[in-house]
Amino acid sequence: MGRVEGKVALVTGAGRGQGRRHAVRLAEEGADVVALDVCTPIATVPYAMASADDLAETARLVAAAGRRVVAVEADVRDGAALDEACARAVDELGRLDVVVANAGITSTSPALEITDEMWSTMIDVNLTGVWRTLKAAGPHVVRGGRGGSMIIVSSMATMHPNENIAHYTAAKTGLVGLMRVLAKELARHSIRVNTLHPGTVATPMVLNDAVYRLFRPDLENPTREDLEAVTRTTHALPVALIDPDAVADAVLYLASDESRYVTGSTVTVSAGNDL
Repeated sequence: MGRVEGKVALVTGAGRGQGRRHAVRLAEEGADVVALDVCTPIATVPYAMASADDLAETARLVAAAGRRVVAVEADVRDGAALDEACARAVDELGRLDVVVANAGITSTSPALEITDEMWSTMIDVNLTGVWRTLKAAGPHVVRGGRGGSMIIVSSMATMHPNENIAHYTAAKTGLVGLMRVLAKELARHSIRVNTLHPGTVATPMVLNDAVYRLFRPDLENPTREDLEAVTRTTHALPVALIDPDAVADAVLYLASDESRYVTGSTVTVSAGNDL
């Protein structure tokens, strides 16, 4: 028996990166998966988003782990699309137990130079999009009557903010407040709600020119190696970047019954960045 055997998990932002690893790790431990991603560019995001082919590959990997999968192209800013995806998931897979609200974006700018569009898009995706995801999925978990787990992917930026990401930090910090209220409201249904705070993880959201410039504004054309020269100094453990599998292992713990008494918590995977 796997650690989440028989459960059904919804993972947003599942097309690649952390979201893909969360979906596959849960499948490897026995969960059927609803894999959701927007699969289209977002105007203010300075790197390529996951594609339809990326989402299809996630679905293939979940199926290869021997689990059922429902792959949905949907934008977390679209409440109706999320309602439809959750209803379809329950119809096809029979239940919903775990929600991993992972979808998120980043962009960079000095706080006083952030455009209205950059600010609105960041808040709409990284904060409101999480609320919409939980609003669509939560009633299905409640109706199941079996309890469950909601895992909100926040960021170490809530604890150790950097310059040029005020909009990102504001959105990710807002998730902590949302989590704490939901943890109180849903405890009576035995539904746990926690935020997960990864550090600098080796995914496409980090491994791109915009983030390299964020960490190394002193260089004209910084590279991954230049990024790692900085991040290595911020970690207590001797690592430069965090493996996405380590974050997926934390998601698995929070999704499983091993965390049955853990709710209202901020869980960090930071290589000691929070020390």
